[in-house]
Amino acid sequence: MVGSAEILSAIRELSNSKQLARAELHGLLEDGIKAALAKKHGPNVQAEVEIDDDRGALRIVMLKNVVELVEDPSREITLEDAQREDAEFQVGDTMEIPVDFAEFGRAAVQAAKQRILQRVREGERTKIREEFTGRVGELLSGEIQQIERGKLVVMLNKFREAEATIPYREQNHREHFHQGDSIRAVLKRVEETPKGPRLVLSRGDPLFVKALFRLEVPEIQQGIVEIRAAAREVGSRTKIAVFSRDDSIDPVGACVGLKGSRVQAVVNELGGERIDIVPWSPDPERFAKLALAPARVARVFGEPATKTIQAVVDEDQLSLAIGRNGQNVRLASELTEWKIDLYSSREWLERAGEAPLFAPLPEETTDAAADVKLSEIQGLPTATVAVLEDAGYRTLNDVIDLEREDLLRLPGIAPEEADRIMGIIDELTTDDAGAEGGDVDEVPQAETANEAGVGADELAEPADGAGAPPA
Repeated sequence: MVGSAEILSAIRELSNSKQLARAELHGLLEDGIKAALAKKHGPNVQAEVEIDDDRGALRIVMLKNVVELVEDPSREITLEDAQREDAEFQVGDTMEIPVDFAEFGRAAVQAAKQRILQRVREGERTKIREEFTGRVGELLSGEIQQIERGKLVVMLNKFREAEATIPYREQNHREHFHQGDSIRAVLKRVEETPKGPRLVLSRGDPLFVKALFRLEVPEIQQGIVEIRAAAREVGSRTKIAVFSRDDSIDPVGACVGLKGSRVQAVVNELGGERIDIVPWSPDPERFAKLALAPARVARVFGEPATKTIQAVVDEDQLSLAIGRNGQNVRLASELTEWKIDLYSSREWLERAGEAPLFAPLPEETTDAAADVKLSEIQGLPTATVAVLEDAGYRTLNDVIDLEREDLLRLPGIAPEEADRIMGIIDELTTDDAGAEGGDVDEVPQAETANEAGVGADELAEPADGAGAPPA
């Protein structure tokens, strides 16, 4: 039978591993002992527990009221039984009955242990909730403990009791991790589950980019520079809009750093993902002009009623403004939260002959490929569509930038099926290539401009100071 000294030693070890205070430990132990007494003697049992931690001693005393007729044996004793112990007992007195820890029995000891462990778990859950609820958006580090069906289970360095995961959809699928690897991610949200709070981390959310810049840029930590907006296509490109509360500090320069050191540190963590840093502006038209960097924009016209921006660029800037597969204008639109229609200067002047130059342009049909559901594409089997939708890809626009290797990483996609999907994408994008306001034959130029990066002459004359050089 386990003795009180052994129980105290085990509980003390438990308190050290769970980082419990001495007073909290005593409270948990007392509750557990009372639960064990209740299990053996009845639910209304009264007891006093004294713990001498220094000597490793435990004193347990049950308290029973002396009565003529017992109605509740768990807390009452007859006068006759009490006087067998001491003839001076009278009705109304309280009798103290010492309890040897060994008398509990295995079941009662187990009840005490379960009660203590339950309280420890409840305390851990409360600590996790209090610790992390206000830390959404912060960068956390840890070690990959397990990989379950694409989900990464992370053991945090400074709070190992917390359950932290990086779901498949919150990952950068161009990155590959293994069990035991160190990893950093941003806390996206705290979820409540039947087992307690769960920390959902992300490396694919724009919050991750913001957290990395906060780590690298002291001005952001001090609250002088602020990232007002961010748009991201994971693994490919990110745009952020920055604002300075101090007119003497250039927010773009602060984020780029000396010789690009700060932004390069972020790019390295993102595996080479390209980053555009532009100044934020409260004026939607000016903000849209800045957001289209590295392209130089000649004129912009806004329509507040529909939150639409019409941007006019020179012929040699159109493909750069569109970006590869429309990526640059798409991210700029997401960054500004306004729809951006791009027009070359030639096309804009041609349309101006039919309508006043500064009047809103007639509504145009958008690229049909942008809204085509995968289930509506001929040649894609139903099973393939189901696999793609499970991975979060529901439209042609979702898969248009995927590489063959990305498809092979999806469960159920064989090499032959990946080749078939890539062929369908190539066929559709060849027929329907381009973006709003851009001619089809100009899209290959956009791809070349993005792959080669921005030239020195383009960086020397940004439109209205728009943007830092893409990293």
